[in-house]
Amino acid sequence: MADEKQTRPTPPGLYDRSEANTVTGVEVAAVAATVIWVLLSGGYFMFGQPTEGAGIRFLLALMVIVLPVSLIWVAALSARSARMMRSESARLQAAIDAIRQAYVSQVQKGRSEPPHPGLLKRLDEIAAGQKNLEATLAMIGATRMAEAAHPAQMPDATMTDDQPALSLGTPAEALQPPLSNADFITALNFPETAEDVEGFNALRRALKDRNAAHLIQAAQDILTLLSQDGIYMDDLRPDLARPEVWRAFAQGARGRAIAALGGVRDRSSLALAQGRMKQDPIFRDAAHHFLRRFDRSFAGFEPNASDTEITDFAGTRSARAFMLLGRVAGTFD
Repeated sequence: MADEKQTRPTPPGLYDRSEANTVTGVEVAAVAATVIWVLLSGGYFMFGQPTEGAGIRFLLALMVIVLPVSLIWVAALSARSARMMRSESARLQAAIDAIRQAYVSQVQKGRSEPPHPGLLKRLDEIAAGQKNLEATLAMIGATRMAEAAHPAQMPDATMTDDQPALSLGTPAEALQPPLSNADFITALNFPETAEDVEGFNALRRALKDRNAAHLIQAAQDILTLLSQDGIYMDDLRPDLARPEVWRAFAQGARGRAIAALGGVRDRSSLALAQGRMKQDPIFRDAAHHFLRRFDRSFAGFEPNASDTEITDFAGTRSARAFMLLGRVAGTFD
């Protein structure tokens, strides 16, 4: 029983730290050297020197006695610190080895504990968001392909009597009714799910507007690139700015005056986006293109929008991407 107790390894993290406070041979040697030196040097100055020049004699004695003692204890404390560092390093290495052995043993024995429920829930949310994003992107692509395959035709002037005549060369978008603010906001948020009929209808109507279509395409591109790094707008919870700040941005204010627009505080998303901006030229071009399109589109949207509509606009996924990339690009500095 005694042999088993001696050979059993110490559990990781349960090390005896009392040894750090024990007196070792280094301290004993330092004490002995100090005593010997003080006796020798003190005896020399007490009995072996004349009494003349007491002031200089005292300074000389102080230097001869104190300085070597100081050096002795500096060396002793340095040795003690080095020993403690080696001990801590050994403990850390033992803990790492124990964790590695436990992991290897668990894998070899085939034991697998179920993951944490919170982790499973998070993975399910990410998977669902990815599926929704893929469905949305697929629907947008299909809509664009359909529009390219079947371009808008000029209506026949003979079909209705009350339709005003249009001159040749009138662009197709001039025949479309103006895009409502509600549809514009809904389109910039993109459909929630594949069954979001209202969201897809608003997206189709928005894609028929030239300016809105440019912004939606730029937003789609940058959201796709951000999702490659696991950055999803639904995960961000930015601090929303007041409508007055958004209006100031639309009217040309930049820098500290609109710093409240950079409400994204997620450090991991900011770090990932900043690293991608520096290293990936495709991502950088797409981000700057999106920021320019967002700037132009919002400048045209703001004069006809109410404060409530601006608040709804700020809550869209496209606006959150603007807040994130604006901070990375220094728009609010």
